[in-house]
Amino acid sequence: MEERLYTNRELSWLEFNRRVLHEALDESVPVLERVKFLSIFSSNLDEFFMVRVARLKQRIAAGDQQTAPDGLSPQQTLAAVAERVHRLAEQQHRCFLEDLQPRLAVEGIRIVSPADLTEEQKRFLHDYFQRTLYPIVTPLAIDPGHPFPHLANRALCLVASLRRSRPSHLPNTSLSVVHLPAQAVPRFIALPASPGAHVFILLEDVIHLNLSELYRGYDVLSCHAVRVTRDGDTNMQIPLVRNQDLLTAIEQSVRDRRMGTAVRLQYDDDIPPEVLTNLVSELELQSEDLYPGKGFTAFADLFQLYTAVDIPRLKDRPQPSLPVPAFETTPDVWSAIRNNDILVHHPYQSFRAVTRFLEEAADDPKVLAIKMTLYRVGPASPIPQILARAAENGKEVAVLLELRARFDEEANISWARALEEVGAHVVYGIVGYKTHCKACMVVRQEADGLRRYCHLATGNYNVRTSTIYGDLGLFTCRESFGEDLTELFNLMTGYAHPRESHHLLVSPFDLRDGIVRRIQQETAHAQAGRPAHIIAKMNGLEDPIVIDELYTASQAGVQIDLIVRGLCCLRPGIPGVSDNIRIISIVDRYLEHARIFYFHNAGEPEYWLASSDWMPRNLDNRIEVAFPIIDPRLQAQIRKVLDIQLSDSVKAHQILPDGGSERLTSTTGVPLRSQERLYELYASSQLSLSFFTPQPTLHAGKS
Repeated sequence: MEERLYTNRELSWLEFNRRVLHEALDESVPVLERVKFLSIFSSNLDEFFMVRVARLKQRIAAGDQQTAPDGLSPQQTLAAVAERVHRLAEQQHRCFLEDLQPRLAVEGIRIVSPADLTEEQKRFLHDYFQRTLYPIVTPLAIDPGHPFPHLANRALCLVASLRRSRPSHLPNTSLSVVHLPAQAVPRFIALPASPGAHVFILLEDVIHLNLSELYRGYDVLSCHAVRVTRDGDTNMQIPLVRNQDLLTAIEQSVRDRRMGTAVRLQYDDDIPPEVLTNLVSELELQSEDLYPGKGFTAFADLFQLYTAVDIPRLKDRPQPSLPVPAFETTPDVWSAIRNNDILVHHPYQSFRAVTRFLEEAADDPKVLAIKMTLYRVGPASPIPQILARAAENGKEVAVLLELRARFDEEANISWARALEEVGAHVVYGIVGYKTHCKACMVVRQEADGLRRYCHLATGNYNVRTSTIYGDLGLFTCRESFGEDLTELFNLMTGYAHPRESHHLLVSPFDLRDGIVRRIQQETAHAQAGRPAHIIAKMNGLEDPIVIDELYTASQAGVQIDLIVRGLCCLRPGIPGVSDNIRIISIVDRYLEHARIFYFHNAGEPEYWLASSDWMPRNLDNRIEVAFPIIDPRLQAQIRKVLDIQLSDSVKAHQILPDGGSERLTSTTGVPLRSQERLYELYASSQLSLSFFTPQPTLHAGKS
């Protein structure tokens, strides 16, 4: 593939995160939602540094000079990343300090400095420090007997320069570090205020105010906030030593993450040069790893402010999850699924449909077995508890629990042990492959024999994320799907090589081949003069083989519409190469997470849902599943979802040939915000009945 036809993976992801930042900059977005998006932007960047930047640094340290498909070496990519992130970080600071903070103050939401405190607030904070903070805060002196302390990953710390103010028999120190106890107390501390006002002070300012209590006998010459981001990539090859199981190895890798190499330092821009030099030396950082900021560090914590203030008019209007009609009209889930295949669209429709499916399976005496994959579960999830109850009730419970779900490893390890204790069969997947598919099968004894009830989904079995991630799930009891899922679980638990599937495409076996084959079929139809159309929605598009086939299809005349939320390495709109490819990205209140693939197929359309993006990691290194939607009613529902999203003229950005993006606006008709429109249709039970009008003309405007 020519280098000019491929956008750099890391720079494309940063362009996606710029679109997230754009929501924080957008004055039409309610002000507290803007605060939330600034928090999301920062959390995204944290993970980007912990994984992608860390991996680039690992490659450079190992002497890896291999270029990416776009032609950039690891060193060139890292330099480009640093330049881009520094620009974004400056925008982030300006957005909060010059725009959002003044707007919040107008609404009675103030973050005050120590100089602004009233006498009542000072008394409150003195008591708060003595009762709550002083017992848990630990000052760490630096001297020959106390080496430079470990600065924990993403922990906000204060670095204080000190000078002894009176004689002492104790060793002298000129530098000390205080870790902020962010896990124990909030970053934004609510202060006494007049009715209707919301006044906060930052935790670091409270500790700064009371440094004389921590450093009696010293004058505090300076005190500044710093924050280190460390290598958090535990998903590299995990070496297994003799007699060590995967669970133990991953537990060790999670511990190692806490001590990972520093990859970024954020700090107050007026920190003394000698202190900064000391930090850079101790952390072994380069100049491009340094990110100064004014007045505020760790914007990811802004989500605390968003949740602490309950002013509905400053947030998006509530959209409570809706019931699934098919489950409301039958006495149990089994009769509903026997009547028809059921498609559930979260978060518009409640995840309660999934938990009810499992609850009834756990308690139904006719249910013999439950088999399920779990990826990101969450520490307080009810789903493992339901599975444990099923095992205690005598059901055969088999759980494929992926321990390597990045940043959820500890919760998954805890659930693995809890399930094993009650007799569930817990396996951790196939060594060398991460299990990312979302599947559940319930085996039930019925009058006419065993029946298998299946659930397949694009998203995780996670109650919390189901309220903010846009995902689709299918309930079916078709025998052919039951046979396929039986083969899938036997593959994952017993390494049994699967027989040819009725419906499923499974990576790393045949998922890429199945996608490529269908793209090639559309290409052949176009070359023969027949209508040809591909619509694909996903989180990321990176796989060079698939991208190459899409270019070939475009050149043959296939109309290709892509909805790619995150990174996208394909360049649309290149004359003679990708003229027929249009790509949009939607960033709105819900994270677009569903994977949907449509192929026109000469008038006999195919609709597929999947757990997999079109990326090498999904297609080569994971157990993923794509599954077809067969019921024409559900196909029509999915097509409406795709048409509505392709017509978004409020929250959609068009991806440009150079890898950048521009906000789309409508030139005719009423602007359409796809997530709002979808909720309205589900709320009125019209999605499967209404006819959707043709797409309005759209044009891109600078974002």
